[in-house]
Formats: sequence, structure tokens, C-alpha cells
Amino acid sequence: MRIEDDWIVRPETRAVFDALSAGGHRALFVGGCVRNALLGVPVGDIDIATDAHPETVMTLAHEAGLKPVPTGIDHGTITVVSGGLPHEVTTFRTDIETYGRHAQVAFGHSIEADARRRDFTMNALYAECDGHVLDPLGGLPDLRARRVRFIDDPAQRIREDTLRILRFFRFHACYGDPQGGLDPDGLAACAAARDSLAALSRERVGAEMRKLLAAPDPAPSVAAMQAAGVLGAILPGADAAALAPLVHLEAETETAPDALRRLAALGGEDASERLRLSRAEGRRLSRLRDGIESGMSTAEIGYRFGAGEGADIVLLRAALLGSPLAPDALDDIRRGAAAVCPVRAADLMPEHSGADLGRRLSEIEARWIASGFTLRREDLL
Repeated sequence: MRIEDDWIVRPETRAVFDALSAGGHRALFVGGCVRNALLGVPVGDIDIATDAHPETVMTLAHEAGLKPVPTGIDHGTITVVSGGLPHEVTTFRTDIETYGRHAQVAFGHSIEADARRRDFTMNALYAECDGHVLDPLGGLPDLRARRVRFIDDPAQRIREDTLRILRFFRFHACYGDPQGGLDPDGLAACAAARDSLAALSRERVGAEMRKLLAAPDPAPSVAAMQAAGVLGAILPGADAAALAPLVHLEAETETAPDALRRLAALGGEDASERLRLSRAEGRRLSRLRDGIESGMSTAEIGYRFGAGEGADIVLLRAALLGSPLAPDALDDIRRGAAAVCPVRAADLMPEHSGADLGRRLSEIEARWIASGFTLRREDLL
């Protein structure tokens, strides 16, 4: 099997391979770029595995006029910048001892040993610089079946890095077969180890959840997370029931996936803190939940929250209620978002001021909204 893609023959990437081969070392594409290319998914980061040690990688990159950055030199990783493009170059290695997200590694020359320290079989695929694919652990059948499967013993892979529990569900959402279900051995291992998630930093948990919820359809994975007790372990009180209806409504209305909108559908206790959302994300999540719980009409939601968040709120309401979206709901949102109250504070002054001015203005605005935004200034005054 051979990868044929533009990024493989890109001069900037070829320059990195040429620099390593000029020193007599082997270099291979590895991981996500190989997986995505074989699946026909856009390739982002370029990861390269090599038998050259990190110090040698830096020397060879300098000699080739490239810029090496020691981003993870203790673990064998050098970022080589070529033509402005970063390439993560990592020495073949094996784990001597693991400490959660950290590991003591030994550099080596074996592709198979390097592959065995990875998480899933579909991520343990390599490719020569000409695109010829190498499969040291038999991951290609899993990739073809879109089956996310841990390498060797799932429990051991999870003990090495607890974050792999969340990655298991995210990778299924992004690359798995939604009709095939999750790998039962992997799912059982994730369920058994769910209590270990408490040791993870909330930043890492939040980052994984954002990626998972941004997948085209995360509903099957999140439902499996809930059934396995994983969702409750990271976000107590969350419920996946409304997520599948929301994804359906998004597709029906041609609304792009959005992680925060989907998080609002899950609910859960103190999501902002537990997932370490930014202040802006936390405020948006609160507004969405306020809008869902309000008794406002659809048009008023558009007026109060704007077109974007207003549309999010009506989609969420429908999903949580398990009801179809009203045919004119999004039109009402847009109409409300475009409406401007014809009475301003200046129109009520100086007869009204202070708290009385605010109260009078609110009363007028309420009458105007109740009229469907039809009352004119003179009617309201």
C-alpha cells in the first residue's frame, strides 16, 4: 500500500527527510498523518520517526539550513522547521517506566518497539518518504474497518497514560465506524479504569472533551462514555440523551458542529470549572443555559441573544424536549436579532430618571416585544 498525497512531496517536508538521510539515518512518517492520508481525511501535523538521536537531529537540521527547536528533547522530540512548516521528529524509543502522562524512555532502532509504545493500532502505521506504508503491528485491518483498538493489552496502555481513556472515545467519534460500535475490550478497560481519571489535570480533560464534541457526530461515543461511567466521572450529572437529537437538528438546518453548543446539551455540574473552560467559553455556556431555561418566545430569544446564540438556544431547546424544530423558528430568531426598539432612554427624559427611567424603559420594551416588534415609537410613548 502506498500513500499518494501532495504533502508527501512538498519541498519543505522533503528537505527534512533529505537532512536525516544525508547523515545515514532512517526517517519515516508516522501516526496521524499516515492514518489520515489512508482514510482520506485532511492531514495537519507531520510526525516523523527516526533512528537518529535528538542531538544528531539538531545537528543535521542545522547543517541543512533548517531550524531545529528542542520541544521535547528529553523524550526524543525535535521540532524541525522547514520553510516555515513545523515537523515533529522523534527518535525511535521504548518506555522504560511510565508515570501517567510522563515516561522514562530509551532510544532505539526498532520500528516494532517504537510502535508498541503507541496507543491504538491505527496510530502505529508508518510510511517511507515515497509513501510506501509499513504496518509493524497489523493495524491496517483495524483502519480499514474503522475500528479503534488498543495495542496489545488495553489495561496496560491505560495504566501508561490515563488520558487514553478519553482518547479512545474521541478517536472512535472521529475515525470509528458509527454502526460498528466501540471495541468491547477497550470499552471494558476504560470502564474499569474510570476512577483514575480523577488524577488527570482538568485542562487536559477539557481539551479532549472539546475535540470529542467537535467531531462530526460524537453522540455514539458520548453515549458509550455514559454507559461506561466515564462521562459521570469527568462531568457529574451530565446526560447524553439530547446529544443525538441535537446532532440531527444541526444536520437538518446545515448548522456547523460546535463543541460548546453540544456541551450545553449534556448539562452537568460546574462544567466550566471541571473542564477548565476559558472565561469567554464559560460566559457563553451560561448564556446558552439561561436561554434554554427562560420562558422567552423564539423571537425574543433572537432579540436578547443575537442570531448566533439565539439559533443555538432554539436547537438546544428542541433537542432537550425531543421535539422537531418549528418551521419558522430560525426565521423568528433572525427577525428578533434584527429588531431595534424604537424608544430610547433619551425619549423619556427628563420626565423619568434613575431607577424610574430604567423601569419605564423596560415596560415599554416588554410591550414592544409582546406586539411582535410592531408597535411604533409614537404608540409606545
